Amino acid sequence: MEPVMPNQTDGAGGPQGALIKDTTTETFAADVLDASMEVPVILDLWAPWCGPCKQLGPVLEKLVTNAGGAVRLVKMDIDQHPEVAQQLRVQSIPAVFAFKNGQPVDGFTGVLPESQLKQFIERLAGPVGPSPAEQMLEAGHQALEAGDLNRAGQLFAGCLQAEPGNPEAIAGLAQCYLKSGDVERAKQTLELAPPEQRQHAAISSAQAAIALADKAAEAASVDTSALEARLAENPKDHEARFELAMVKNARGDREGAVDELLTLLTYDRKWNDEAARTQLLELFEAYGPMDEVTKTGRRRLSSILFS
Repeated sequence: MEPVMPNQTDGAGGPQGALIKDTTTETFAADVLDASMEVPVILDLWAPWCGPCKQLGPVLEKLVTNAGGAVRLVKMDIDQHPEVAQQLRVQSIPAVFAFKNGQPVDGFTGVLPESQLKQFIERLAGPVGPSPAEQMLEAGHQALEAGDLNRAGQLFAGCLQAEPGNPEAIAGLAQCYLKSGDVERAKQTLELAPPEQRQHAAISSAQAAIALADKAAEAASVDTSALEARLAENPKDHEARFELAMVKNARGDREGAVDELLTLLTYDRKWNDEAARTQLLELFEAYGPMDEVTKTGRRRLSSILFS
């Protein structure tokens, strides 16, 4: 299973064809006004120097493709063809206009979140279903949860081929490598994330899981009987309890690890600069917000901290 490098795109050209095409001043009337008599047409005004245009273009193309012919996308480089932008009194780009029956009926400027772009298109074309990439992503998560790492890796890689830079697919692929024991490849995979996606929740969770795996490698060989003997003699041996929690986590005993850290917190919240609370939060991030151990552990942590 090899990591998939994202394809580079300038966000300007887009695929050519019936649904998505470039236009000029000369072909604008046919491509936009006449075409909108049959089906709604979205006009994307962009320029090669416009960074936000490069973010918006691929998302618009994906959503228009998902709409399956219910709407079309026409792209115009206003550096090469400024007349239409001037007629529409465009003052900043990206500028997007929706046309129906030969007339503009909706529009916006700047970059919108994908959810708002989807609503914009659905106002024109009706409900837009999940894209093939989104379907692969969902199936990848299901396969990962079921422990089918090969299938999960193939699905996440397929999603990345369709949507280079997708943070959830990158994080999912990294988790596949991590669960297979290839920590270095997991780290390399996370480096595929674009800078603007480095703080995405899925990427952060994968980073936390990798950091935890590094700690687990050190803790796995620890003799737990010695730690348990220390705790039997002195339940407030916080260092022994903390080490025991890390060993339990390294061996897959998530509940046991969380129990030990929560017990330590009940004895001394401030021990070692709140090391137990900090480690708990790192565990929860690595496990993921929907994990049952995370949910239960967070409730118990809140009860302890606010009691």
